[in-house]
Amino acid sequence: MRVLAELPHPDCKITIFGMNQKFIIKFEQGNLEQSYKLAEADVLNGVNGIFEILDEQFINQVLVTFKGMRTGVNDAYNRYY
Repeated sequence: MRVLAELPHPDCKITIFGMNQKFIIKFEQGNLEQSYKLAEADVLNGVNGIFEILDEQFINQVLVTFKGMRTGVNDAYNRYY
């Protein structure tokens, strides 16, 4: 797996990888991460096409998902203790 690009964002780290004819888009926020895999054949213009897919609406949805993930893990942690 090789790093193709990093996209600066104030709320999370965004890294685009290439591996086995797929683009892997990884979002990281603290100890949480989300990843999305897209076939290279399904994306026009290579990495530039990925930048187009990663619009504000998509990134905002990723951030909402992070909030849900954090709530879920915190709730589970609190039930444990």
